[in-house]
Amino acid sequence: MKSTRVTALALFLATILILNTASAQLLKIPEVSRDKVICFSLYTVQNNIMKLTAQLYPLKPGEDRNVRLEIRQQGKWKQIAETQVVEKGWTAHFRVERWDSTKDVEYRVLHGKNAYYSGTIRRDPLDKDVIIVAVFTGNSIYPGHGGDIPKIDIVENIKKLNPDLLFFSGDQVYDHNKHYAYWLKFGRDFGEIIRNTPTVTIPDDHDVGQANLWGHGGRLSHVRAGHDGGYAAPLEYVKEVERAQTSHLPDPFDPTPIERGIGVYYTTLTIGRISFAIIEDRKFKAGPASVLPDMGWRPNRPDHVSVPGYDPKALDVPEARLLGQRQLRFLSQWAADWQDCDMKAVLSQTAFAGGAHLHGSRDNRLLVDLDSNGWPQTGRNKALAEIRKAFALMICGDQHLGTIIHHGINDWNDSGYSLCVPSIANLYLRWWAPLEPGKNREPGMPEYTGEFLDGLGNKLTMLAVANPEPEENHDKLTTRAAGFGVVKFNKKTRAITMECWPRNVDISDSNTKQYPGWPRTIQQTDNYSRKAVAYLPTIEVQGMRNPVVQVIDESNGEIVYTLRINGTSWNPKVFKIEEYTIKIGRRGTGEMKTLTGVRPLAVGESKKISVKF
Repeated sequence: MKSTRVTALALFLATILILNTASAQLLKIPEVSRDKVICFSLYTVQNNIMKLTAQLYPLKPGEDRNVRLEIRQQGKWKQIAETQVVEKGWTAHFRVERWDSTKDVEYRVLHGKNAYYSGTIRRDPLDKDVIIVAVFTGNSIYPGHGGDIPKIDIVENIKKLNPDLLFFSGDQVYDHNKHYAYWLKFGRDFGEIIRNTPTVTIPDDHDVGQANLWGHGGRLSHVRAGHDGGYAAPLEYVKEVERAQTSHLPDPFDPTPIERGIGVYYTTLTIGRISFAIIEDRKFKAGPASVLPDMGWRPNRPDHVSVPGYDPKALDVPEARLLGQRQLRFLSQWAADWQDCDMKAVLSQTAFAGGAHLHGSRDNRLLVDLDSNGWPQTGRNKALAEIRKAFALMICGDQHLGTIIHHGINDWNDSGYSLCVPSIANLYLRWWAPLEPGKNREPGMPEYTGEFLDGLGNKLTMLAVANPEPEENHDKLTTRAAGFGVVKFNKKTRAITMECWPRNVDISDSNTKQYPGWPRTIQQTDNYSRKAVAYLPTIEVQGMRNPVVQVIDESNGEIVYTLRINGTSWNPKVFKIEEYTIKIGRRGTGEMKTLTGVRPLAVGESKKISVKF
């Protein structure tokens, strides 16, 4: 049996190498004309550093490998950078420091004498009250499942929406063998919006040639399904994918490569004073077949549990990890740093819960899906505990199913909210279909909403679901619950509005309806909804508006949470009867005051502390 698997894997790897080399021909890309050398570009700006990746079509032998970057100044084009093409994947990478983020800048990428690709690098929208993010996942390319339908409806809606950030959470390329060819198609489909808008693209399992991904720190997986942990595709293939999709992101928090020299990209991006933590929730995650004992269920799918009687706690073994210590340390530092932001969000591949019951068909009920970020439970809880300290919304995809979940660790709703968006085109259907009604449902809400335990014993409150319709028809988009998400951050009111739109609609039409349960608006502080044990005295600040307030538990030195408050008054909640340190002001400047030995108030007690700047 083992030799058969090895032979099959060797054949798969060889196939990838062959198909990747010939991918342009397999897609029947036409002969490249001089004005079509450059397919598309992606960019971000962070800390006055502009990074841009230009994606080229294959260059012919003997053609120039040099690519230039120009910007328009006072009506004239000026070259500001040049670089050499990376032939494995045909990308050109630019990094320009001392970038002026206060104004829109026209740019163009040039090759040779005549070929160029142009767009606009937007100014940082600091003056906007509402920052808009458009969110996508699951770009199926298969005919019959929406992959053969043009993306014009999405592009036209996004142009009307005019978002400040685009986030593609994974599976931009769904074919396991031809990333380069279908990556070009992705760029042609969405080029009209990504050329002019900051864009985050993070690769997921299908992008790197696997049905599922447990990166296990970068090691080699010996099965194509990847459930033993690691990457099954050739190392250069994985690097090519990540280079194409993530090189334009801000510099990594810690660039140290993982096993076999695979890079990392987890980092921070700030747009209009909204700080986004971009994480890699699959790169360090342990493979279930490597860390779990044989429990006798579906040996060909050790990531699926469908037999009743299992013990969820037995799945939470010490060897299993989710984000890993590196990313947890990153989230901890990010949650405490509010120097240039008013609100925060986490961008990840998938949600920290088991958010679906039926997989693939309505008669395939799974009790546990170890591909979700609900497993391992300890790792999931550690991640949520760090994220809620930032009062951060979680934004993700991958589940093929749009949901809004309020997460809980020790109790329901003691952590933050997540928006998981539906697939752009839905190849593999999933449904949220609990067997019992949810508890503590909101008035008038369906029975599938409310408080539940997922198959791993994680606490979640389901608030909205975009389930596929039970009856099939010939509409490949609406039946399959395809679409995209939108998040609107209101810095003035600190409200967060989540939207979920179907395909083939006009979002500017007042008669167009979103999926049931959307839109939904929460407050920033709802993302740390843990019930208070007590409150500290009310902090009243004079001489400064919207200061940062950080609460530290003096018994262990741990940061309880950090928040840029809205206004000049804050009543800090705490979760233990201890003494606390409170830091108030603007971190990184001399305008910071520290209060120590602050004790919680007794029940019915009222007290204020005035802090002057």
